[in-house]
Amino acid sequence: MLWWNVKALLKPRSLLFSGREVWLYDGEGRVTAHDTLRTHRVLVDRIPASVDDFLVDGLIVLDKPIGLTSAKALYRVRRITGQRKSGHSGTLDPGASGVLVLCMGKATKLTELIMDQPKAYRARARLDVTSESFDSDSPHIPVDVDNVPTTDRVLSTCSAFEGTIDQVPPRISAVKIGGLPSYRRARGGQDIEPASRPVRIYWIHVHRYDWPEIEFEMCCGRGTYVRSLIRDLGVKLNVGGCLTSLVRTRVGPFTLQDAYTFDTLQDACPEDFLVDLDRARTLLAPERIEIPQRPVCDGPT
Repeated sequence: MLWWNVKALLKPRSLLFSGREVWLYDGEGRVTAHDTLRTHRVLVDRIPASVDDFLVDGLIVLDKPIGLTSAKALYRVRRITGQRKSGHSGTLDPGASGVLVLCMGKATKLTELIMDQPKAYRARARLDVTSESFDSDSPHIPVDVDNVPTTDRVLSTCSAFEGTIDQVPPRISAVKIGGLPSYRRARGGQDIEPASRPVRIYWIHVHRYDWPEIEFEMCCGRGTYVRSLIRDLGVKLNVGGCLTSLVRTRVGPFTLQDAYTFDTLQDACPEDFLVDLDRARTLLAPERIEIPQRPVCDGPT
């Protein structure tokens, strides 16, 4: 067995050999070690036949930062790994951060299994404003509130959303309407409204309510929009509703503590950050799905 030094570029297409080094080459020229070059140490027992021998197959649990779409986060990971066949399993809004599970190579076949996993979020919202997108990506619009809701009313209203409910996705969302994302139609001036659909909310736990702010954790199923939940909470309370912070803390068995940032991915080897196919299939088996426990604490302060 030999340790080969593999240097992956943005668009690997062919291999160059130099002594005991294997270079993935983009056909236009190697970048310098101080640019976008990264180094993997890969254990091999033969000369590779193609670039595919070095491309990763498995899951990467990414801690997506605020300010990037899920698609752009995926593109950055493609550059780091050299694997172009990839996808993400569940969009995380640009204004949100946290767990984004990426399927690399043959693991793209596991996308539906990941989408079916329960997801947990930590959120903060304001109830005295709203916005077109129901979050801070759009300008806040003040809402006149005649009666500030009491803590008991807020708690009971949140509890009423637990279970299977019908939810209308935001107009500014990636939900497809006639083959186009809803946000494109809405920002193009079309008067559209996504159709309601059933979603599952397992629990909502309010940590803090101090008018006009509310902080909570929640666990939900596939297709749930936290922004829509905030909108609907505001409607029930006769107030506004605008999400100001959102962190996805869990997708099925994968938690924020398991997630890699771009920087830690850049410095790691595939055997460190990759959840291989066999382990991924075991973790994602439908019979192993577990709902995260509701936090145990005294409630809102």
